[in-house]
Amino acid sequence: MDIFAIFSLLEQSPTLFLITTFIVSLLVGSFLNVVIYRLPVMMEREWQAQIDEVIANNTGNAHQNVNNDTFNLVKPDSTCPKCQHKIRAWENIPIISWILLGRKCSQCKAPISARYPMIELLTAILSTLVAYELGYTTTGLGFILATWLLVAMTFIDFDKMLLPDSLTLSLLWVGLGLSLFPDTLAPNSAILGAILGYLSLFSVYYVFKLITGKEGMGFGDFKLLAALGAWVGWQQLPVIILFSSLVGAVVGIAIMMLNKKDSNLAIPFGPYLAAAGWLTMLYGQHAIDWYLGTFIQR
Repeated sequence: MDIFAIFSLLEQSPTLFLITTFIVSLLVGSFLNVVIYRLPVMMEREWQAQIDEVIANNTGNAHQNVNNDTFNLVKPDSTCPKCQHKIRAWENIPIISWILLGRKCSQCKAPISARYPMIELLTAILSTLVAYELGYTTTGLGFILATWLLVAMTFIDFDKMLLPDSLTLSLLWVGLGLSLFPDTLAPNSAILGAILGYLSLFSVYYVFKLITGKEGMGFGDFKLLAALGAWVGWQQLPVIILFSSLVGAVVGIAIMMLNKKDSNLAIPFGPYLAAAGWLTMLYGQHAIDWYLGTFIQR
């Protein structure tokens, strides 16, 4: 069976499409665990190398690269962080291996965090929900890819307060590119959504900085909202901003109360933008229609 026959079969069988999406997304979720951990480390190493190079140029000393080991999303192979046991293929099956290993390393018996299978399962469930809602369409396939990127960005921002350009800009350009296909968001709506998405948060950031002298959010948040605007259009940007602000405010206040921290506690806004953007991709128009029908037409 060639690849085109497989695509045709997925299009004709919604059930097979859902099952395939779930399994593939489980595998992608396993890879996202690697991305979430390694991408920030790769960025930090790159920044350090640039700093070392500037220092070397300014002092006249030869530049010394303190770490020549290959470190990217593929190499080195995954290992146990405690005993450095190389993870074998059968130990890396999403969710199943975690259960069969008794949630422990097969060698040193160190516990394996439940976060790994949780991210795998979350990626699969969200992707399958997109497939169920949108079906085997250009928009549906695109939104599944967007879901994968949003999951990675969410957990990286939670961990490091960082939204990598390699992810936010990939989401932006794929969203703009998708608008060129038939039966998707119109290009003018996607482009205007990206522009207004960036400018809306940048305006809030600039005004807040003028008033308080502090930076209320990072530039990664602007880029993420710009990317989401390219996927949902400028018309649905208010829905994303409203949802993310409400959830961010509630969670932020709860965290400060539980941890007894002051109001200067830094809270990542990216995860709330990502969650609100994902919900808007699927249900944004329903929310707008409900609002107009409930409050405007009365």
